Amino acid sequence: MRKVTVLSFVTMDGVIQAPGGPEEDVTGGFKYGGWTAPYFDEFMNKIMAEQMGRPFDLLLGRKTYDIFASYWPYHQEEDMGFNQATKYVASKHPLQLTWERSVQLHDDVVKAITDLKAQKGPELQVHGSSDLIQTLLKHNLIDELWLKIFPLTLGPGKRLFAEGTVPAAFRLIDSKVSPKGVIVASYQRAGEVETGSF
Repeated sequence: MRKVTVLSFVTMDGVIQAPGGPEEDVTGGFKYGGWTAPYFDEFMNKIMAEQMGRPFDLLLGRKTYDIFASYWPYHQEEDMGFNQATKYVASKHPLQLTWERSVQLHDDVVKAITDLKAQKGPELQVHGSSDLIQTLLKHNLIDELWLKIFPLTLGPGKRLFAEGTVPAAFRLIDSKVSPKGVIVASYQRAGEVETGSF
């Protein structure tokens, strides 16, 4: 059984759009691309190395795939395992996948991902891919969330938890805080939401 792990950079108000650079994703006129850069330091680099220093394959939406495929094949010296990983790309439209070890998930993406999870193999890491994350949340296909919560709010932008998010309980399995105030928190799926009263 393969685990689906979502690695997200997220603001305090839940924005995950374009953390890596000004032109990464300007959908909706988003003007704060690259908002993680001022907070990256040795601590954050070490966290990313730890989280990506294990065997993994990638599960990506089309837009994130395009961003990664235009960069990582040409920057082998910085590679954190992206080039060696199998890249599973969720898209209903035919794609020309030029990045080595890329596979398109056709038609019923939910079934394809469910089948992938049932196979043997390394964990499936989801980076970026805001639309795909909404599908995974809606169909309860995420096993763990590895969040980096940055001390800022942006207002408009694509959200980690958007429409279609279903009620779900998670258990904190690890947490740290960077010197610049980034909360690194990992959560594991923990059944249904429980309610009560005081």
